[in-house]
Amino acid sequence: MKLQIKIIPSSSKDCIAGWLDDTLKVKVRAPPDKGKANKAVIKVLEKNLDLAKGSISISSGTTSSRKVIEIVCEDDNIIQQKLAAILKN
Repeated sequence: MKLQIKIIPSSSKDCIAGWLDDTLKVKVRAPPDKGKANKAVIKVLEKNLDLAKGSISISSGTTSSRKVIEIVCEDDNIIQQKLAAILKN
């Protein structure tokens, strides 16, 4: 599954912040320095979506705030359901 995300680095907390059209906003405390924000966003998504370490990779936009990530999972619907549940709270 591919997903467009927008990283908001140097935020006050690590969280999935919501949707901006078809792009998922993710806030991370890490600064956009030497890939720190990229690593942090992968950790936030893996933790919140209850995914195994290494199941998320950045397929494009490594130096941009807008990225495309690839999630390796058995069922894309499960990811969508988990995102909906997280953003509902």
